[in-house]
Amino acid sequence: MPTRILIPSGVLGLGFDKAALAKGVAAKPDLICIDGGSTDSGPFSLGSATSKYARSVTKSEWRQLMLARAEAGVPLVIGTAGTCGADPCVDWMYQITCELAAELGQHLRIARLYSSQPSERIIDALAQGRLRALHPAPEVSPQTLGEMANIVALAGAEQIQTALATGADIVIAGRTTDTAIIAALPLARGDHAGAAWHGAKVGECGALCSTNPMSGVILVSFDETGFTVQPMADGATCTPHSVSAHMLYENSDPFILYEPGGHLDVTRSRYTALDARRVRVEGSEWHPGAYSVKLEGARLAGYQTTILAVLRDAHYVANAGKWADNLHAFLTGLIAERMGLAPETYDLEFRLIGVNSALGAMENKVGTPSEVGVLGLITAQTAEIAAEIGKLANPHVLHYPLTKDEELPTFAFPYSPAQSDRGALYEFALNHVLELDDPMSAFNLTVTEVA
Repeated sequence: MPTRILIPSGVLGLGFDKAALAKGVAAKPDLICIDGGSTDSGPFSLGSATSKYARSVTKSEWRQLMLARAEAGVPLVIGTAGTCGADPCVDWMYQITCELAAELGQHLRIARLYSSQPSERIIDALAQGRLRALHPAPEVSPQTLGEMANIVALAGAEQIQTALATGADIVIAGRTTDTAIIAALPLARGDHAGAAWHGAKVGECGALCSTNPMSGVILVSFDETGFTVQPMADGATCTPHSVSAHMLYENSDPFILYEPGGHLDVTRSRYTALDARRVRVEGSEWHPGAYSVKLEGARLAGYQTTILAVLRDAHYVANAGKWADNLHAFLTGLIAERMGLAPETYDLEFRLIGVNSALGAMENKVGTPSEVGVLGLITAQTAEIAAEIGKLANPHVLHYPLTKDEELPTFAFPYSPAQSDRGALYEFALNHVLELDDPMSAFNLTVTEVA
């Protein structure tokens, strides 16, 4: 019998087609699983150990999946709980699950897989030569590792298999690879290893591998020679192109994918349309290797205040770059004079929205906008200093003239005050791999009965 994995969406919080979910449950899956997050939105979630998704939305969608799990009578797994998978986010998701269990009258065995890493463990690994840098990677030392706000290890299939082996109805996993929660059960059942990892990669983002990505729900069936993928929503189809293309998603190599314990090679994979909706894939190869897990870490980079103004006068729009450079030089001098701060003790940056805010100096397109947003980013060692610089800059961002001999301008601003204190700013500070002799040695598992 094939192993059927139902994936409701690419991530909890993005939404899914409820009718498609019902069809997926009717197809009698062996497991329901969904991703809970990623690093897509930057380092803040990991640094602060908080979810970027609204609790109300998370609870609403998780309710639907807990009901689907009960109807199907199979385990429900979430990976990278709470966006970043840090231990507090696992506990946050566990609290939501307990609330829903009480509201729905469900008696559950819940396994929590924790992925957070004490800095002392990683410092020891560095000393023992078990920490390997990926490219590009920042320099690390015992001091920089000790400065990390949070470090997580990306669990693989083995850790998810251990959690499922407890007989858990629900597995709430910390940081995992996107594929691990899908590949774990087919691998445990002895299905084709290459197919398990390849099908997991195709299915990691739900219906993104189909012609209707927002529908969310897909079913992937694994067996001894390959896998079959099909979307559950009406009107959605999978094609050999849409399925094969997903190897390029968040992956630098279209044929090779590295996972804990080896790598996937799809060079010889064959994609066949079984009908108008389903695609069959065979020929994928799994190559075992030394066991290691990727690490992610975030540390405090300072505190930030932003300020926003809008230039609409054609003269200023045409010379926005020169104006911003002049203003930057003026403010740097003023900050030194009034606050006694050297430029190296803070960071002041202006991004011109509509001109080059995304790519900066690498921007190669020249347009003729009718207005330019000027976003000032002020980063300092304390929130008080960042806020003070923002207040110092405020009147000049709104009134600074392009030349000395012209009248004082007044620019538009979308809100008052024009500056906003953003609080703590985090940065990613690890891109390394941790070598393990035992896959569970860097992870903790807790099993609880709730009603």
